[in-house]
Amino acid sequence: MTQLLAVVVPFASRSLAERLVLVVHISAGSLSIILGFVALSAAKGAPLHRQVGILFVYAMVVMGLLGATVATVWGRSAFVNIPAGLLSAYMVISALATVRPTSRLGSRRWSVGLMLVPLGVGLYNLTFGLTALASASGLALGVPPFPFFLVATIGLVAATGDIRMLRSGALQGTRRLARHLWRMTFALFIATGSFFLGQAKVIPKPIRIFPLLAIPPLVVLVAMVYWLWRVRVRRSLRGMVGVSEPEAARSLPPPVAYRRVS
Repeated sequence: MTQLLAVVVPFASRSLAERLVLVVHISAGSLSIILGFVALSAAKGAPLHRQVGILFVYAMVVMGLLGATVATVWGRSAFVNIPAGLLSAYMVISALATVRPTSRLGSRRWSVGLMLVPLGVGLYNLTFGLTALASASGLALGVPPFPFFLVATIGLVAATGDIRMLRSGALQGTRRLARHLWRMTFALFIATGSFFLGQAKVIPKPIRIFPLLAIPPLVVLVAMVYWLWRVRVRRSLRGMVGVSEPEAARSLPPPVAYRRVS
């Protein structure tokens, strides 16, 4: 009962506008976790996967942008929530644009605009990571350098991928599928990590066992590694609906012609 009051009382003391925004933010986050796991378990490319995936994108965009809004307007851990919210929304939007290159989201102007999001998030977190390393306490804003460097790495890797795509044009074959898969699954990892680990205090104490709470985010990470290995390393598209095996050949380097030396 004490734990419940600790959550309810601060919530009730907030303004009506903030309460409404938080309710929608939490609802979208909870829905995105459910939809994300359904899409993750469904046959890739099947109607269920596509339909649930679109809803997952919408839910993640709402969750991410409202989280950034709450942090901006009401100052709720702004240094963490603004980059995380923007990165979450970016991940699912860029993942959707990857499999819909002919849509407006796949236009060059949109691609350049989207690329600026992970680049800004990466440089922002890199700055604070270096600040934490240089400080006497080893902290920046009360946080050690590792979380800053982790988010900076993800942001800069995503931005590098965007720059390469802008230079080479729309991706084909397994490169296109891998880009879509890792961005979608990493967005789900952000959602699951934010809830099960970031908001562990709202989970009842009898089941607030941290090794147990780490299972959902860990499952998402394992699934991401598995699909990237299967698509990019093995180039196996077996079981993907609407995707033929020749798709994999588009990402293979052209055969080298050898001349016989007599």
